[in-house]
Parts: sequence; structure tokens; C-alpha cells
Amino acid sequence: MEDKLANPAPLGLMGFGMTTVLLNIHNAGFFPIGSMILAMGAFYGGLAQIIAGILEYKKGNTFGVTAFTSYGLFWWTLVFILVFKGLPGNSESFMAWYLFMWGLFTFFMWFGTWGKNRGIQFVFLSLTILFWLLAIRDWSGSVAIGTLAGWEGIICGLSAIYVAMGEVLNEVHGRVILPLGEIKK
Repeated sequence: MEDKLANPAPLGLMGFGMTTVLLNIHNAGFFPIGSMILAMGAFYGGLAQIIAGILEYKKGNTFGVTAFTSYGLFWWTLVFILVFKGLPGNSESFMAWYLFMWGLFTFFMWFGTWGKNRGIQFVFLSLTILFWLLAIRDWSGSVAIGTLAGWEGIICGLSAIYVAMGEVLNEVHGRVILPLGEIKK
């Protein structure tokens, strides 16, 4: 009997994508942050990605394990920070360093996407830019940069949703329904 495993990446990408879109609708200035964004961050952005990362371990995918578990834990830490932001030591300039470090991590992970499809490359590159725009916003206090980051984050999140649905629909139908920019090897 063949032991075929399902692809956990669409679960992780959807958890990331949907939560990123919702948070960045806030960052773009449309809505205040609320329990809906925090719940999505804790459960779909956080827990679903951690589960996807653990499942990537079973497949032997080091990149997937590192990406999904790390970003799942990013969402958990972000929710914790937002809930407890009134504690001493939680200045916006220190938050900028937190976001900068996540951007640095994402930048190095982006190198890991080379040789993968163009869709996933775009997700990681746009996420790097998002983290660094948010860091600049917090260092400078610029509302305009924060709004720009929000719009860029919406694009980043939508790109992750597109890649997730491309992986699902292409597998289900056994042909390309949503092109992902596959790289010929």
C-alpha cells in the first residue's frame, strides 16, 4: 500500500494569508484592531500554521517546517504583545526591532524560495517588505508609511491566498487551474 500524504502547505498559506489581509485592513486605516483580528492571529494564523509546520516535518520538508512553525509562533507572539502592550518596555521603537528581526528572518527564507514557484517567491519577498515597512513606521511614527504598509500587507496576504488555492485546485483537478509560475528544472 502506498502511504500518500496530503500537502499541508495550503492550510498554512491560508492561515497566513487570511490573517495577514485582516490585520493589514487595520494597518491601512479601515478598522481599529479588535478581538476578530486577535482570534484569527491566535488560531488560524497561529495554530493552523503550527499544525501545517508539524505536518511538513512528516513530509521531510525543512523549509516548510521552519516557515510554518515560525510564522505560526510569530502570530502567537504578536497577539500576546498586542494584548499586553501596556506593560513596561513595550515602546513602538522596540516593536520596530521585533518587526525588523522578522523581516530579516523572512529575507533569508526568501532565498529558500529560489527554485520554487514564482507565487511563493512573491509571498516571501512581499512579506519581507511588509515587515520592514512596519518597522520603519514604528521607528518614524509615520502614519503614511503605516498606511502604505497596510496596503502592501493586503497584497501580500492575497498572494498567499492565491498560492494556497492554486495548490489545492491544481491538485484536485490534476491540471493548472491557477498558474503559480512553476520554474522549469
